[in-house]
Amino acid sequence: MTSFPLKRRSLLAAGALLAAPALALAQAATPIKFQLDWRFEGPAALFLASQAKGYYKAAGLDVTIDAGNGSGGTVTRVASGTYDMGFADMAALMEFHANNPDAANKPVAVMMVYNNTPAAVLALKKSGITKPADLAGKKLGAPVFDAGRRGWPIFAKANKVANVTWVSMDPPLRETMLARGDVDAITGFSFTSLLNLESRGIKTQDIVVLPYAQYGVKLYGNVIIASPKLLKENPAAVKAFLSAFTKGAKEVIADPDGAIQYVKARDGIINVALEQRRLKMAIDSVVASPDARIEGFGQAVPGRLALMASQVSDAFATKTRVNPTSVWTDAYLPSKAELNILPPVKK
Repeated sequence: MTSFPLKRRSLLAAGALLAAPALALAQAATPIKFQLDWRFEGPAALFLASQAKGYYKAAGLDVTIDAGNGSGGTVTRVASGTYDMGFADMAALMEFHANNPDAANKPVAVMMVYNNTPAAVLALKKSGITKPADLAGKKLGAPVFDAGRRGWPIFAKANKVANVTWVSMDPPLRETMLARGDVDAITGFSFTSLLNLESRGIKTQDIVVLPYAQYGVKLYGNVIIASPKLLKENPAAVKAFLSAFTKGAKEVIADPDGAIQYVKARDGIINVALEQRRLKMAIDSVVASPDARIEGFGQAVPGRLALMASQVSDAFATKTRVNPTSVWTDAYLPSKAELNILPPVKK
């Protein structure tokens, strides 16, 4: 009398074992390899928060986030298929498109994060440099791939600056050379170079910062990019990533001090107070900037994008002209309600 129920139980158990792999496959998270533009510093919290809080996972994604070593490298690695998505300077993306017109694997920008370029000129007050015109005839320093240096012709044209001499160096030496007086000024991301100068003993009040965005250069900054392969084969994953990222970014913007814990979890030796300042500066200057508030987080305005494409084509002397419609799409953005993450302007 007991053999039939036992047999039935055995059959049910065997069936469950056979069904388990298929069920697991159906529920498997989509892997996304993502590369940042730079090291794990304050602004990286915008991406790391959604990973730490499980927002990517809840969206059906298995996201791996790696540090980068410059926007150009990130664009190249997404183009090669080494990474599925990344965070890179829009100008670097435009340059890649225009210099590789026949490539079928050109990454595409799918969300604007830095509405303004963080590029700036920095000098010491004792040099007498207080405005762009003072840079004429001076010696400027930056790595050859620095966004500010690459975009210098646009800044120089907007401010009628000529006859500067460039000195090249590795990134770790940039601020040191300015502090030593080896160069008169440097270009770099404002929230990176300013804090680097402070860490070298220069007082904030002794530093002059000339942000490109405040001196006639309306270049867009960093964007989230995706590989053509991912966009074609799994557009839903791109949409899910952007939605999950936006959710975490909203919380980071609301509580930047608390968000640094996510960065420290990836790099235990960071200076927490310094990275909190860096993140706040990035939010104020390029994420929640006046332009970002007007245009809306995540968005790009066609007219402004077209102007930037023309400026980059000229400044970077690209092989072909940049086609703004080929580098950007808003087709994968979250809803307007989801993108409403910038806090109201303080009165």
